Amino acid sequence: MATSTLETVSAYQYLKFEREGTLAVVTLNRPNRRNALSLDLMRELIDCLSAIGRDREIHAVILAASGNVFCAGHDLAEMTGKNINDYRQIFDICTDLMMKIQSIPQPVIAEVQGTATAAGCQLVATCDLAIASDKVGFATPGVKIGLFCTTPMVALSRAVGRKRALQMLLTGEMIDAATAADWGLVNLVVPAESLAQETRKLAQKVASASTLTIALGKQAFYTQIDLDQPKAYAYAKEVMSMNSLAADAQEGMTAFLEKRPPCWAGR
Repeated sequence: MATSTLETVSAYQYLKFEREGTLAVVTLNRPNRRNALSLDLMRELIDCLSAIGRDREIHAVILAASGNVFCAGHDLAEMTGKNINDYRQIFDICTDLMMKIQSIPQPVIAEVQGTATAAGCQLVATCDLAIASDKVGFATPGVKIGLFCTTPMVALSRAVGRKRALQMLLTGEMIDAATAADWGLVNLVVPAESLAQETRKLAQKVASASTLTIALGKQAFYTQIDLDQPKAYAYAKEVMSMNSLAADAQEGMTAFLEKRPPCWAGR
């Protein structure tokens, strides 16, 4: 697929794209296959996120899904009878997708209206923020079909910690939304009927900040998170020093001192 602009994403087969002011809403739209991550869907999502990342007018992204399931993981119809290079391609593209979510400057918020399992759970764990309906569950059930959820494990273990991740990975059992929030897999659980409203409320809070500051902060977070503490501080203090020179940082500090709303320039 050629690199798209946000004026051409309507051509996607398995995604819907909408703009709501400064928000982008990207909806997985393969409900007849439980929004499984086929190669084509993953490629479309990578392409769409790349286009969003280049658009300075978009301040935050909501990743939603149509139907009753958020995402059932990889499409098992594409997972049988393949050779090693076929499997490597599937997991390479999946890894590219997860890295793309965290590398674009805008925060990505998962709006989880239905069950998220295997790579679908990985997708939720990878998003910067997540809000879930109180009716949903999460699982990494690969162990039950002889295919351990090894790549979902990367995102899951970083979200919920070792013991909780291993409980999900080794048993394959479903956890409910309240447990997911308690463990840190999602930020917030809300009634199903208010999910869209609450997701947009959170997205608007994020979108109201300086786009430059948010982009710097998101990149810095993922860079420092796996460094040891001295290296993390060495990196973070340099980023914060550079951030302090930015026009938006100077404007924000001045506005605070002058007790007025800041006027962001995005630089």
